[in-house]
Amino acid sequence: MKILIFLGRACAMAAGLLLATITLLTCASIVGREVLGQTVPGDFELVGLSTGAAIALFMPLCQLERGHIMVDFFTVKMPDRVNAGLDRWGAGVLAGCFALLAWRTALGGVNAWDTHAGSMLLGFPEWLIYSAMVLPFVLTACIAAHQVVFGFDAKPALTE
Repeated sequence: MKILIFLGRACAMAAGLLLATITLLTCASIVGREVLGQTVPGDFELVGLSTGAAIALFMPLCQLERGHIMVDFFTVKMPDRVNAGLDRWGAGVLAGCFALLAWRTALGGVNAWDTHAGSMLLGFPEWLIYSAMVLPFVLTACIAAHQVVFGFDAKPALTE
């Protein structure tokens, strides 16, 4: 589990750096528009593409921390054993969904590579964004599968 925690944290740090870069790009574009009368070309394309990658990169840590939305309205009064079983079942469903997402994202990246797909204004290669999303999706599926088999740690991953 330590390697999964390390990789989840590394993905989150990469996502944070990516979001900081997006913020700087947006600020540069706004300041450029107001001061120089010119924006950063294709800024909205780069922000949109980068945001998708950043969201994917945050998913492993979110699963480690059990940060996904849980609706426990109907299960709040059930015994802990039942809730633990439902949590494991939910982690299994999530593992399957993220494995499917990883597979389909990888196929989308291969297709983007084969067709030389790029963004509309800059022609930024779309396969780069797909490739940035596949590994975090696989990692999220692995973390969820680990939680199905071994259960959830009582201690949050960030404090270890």
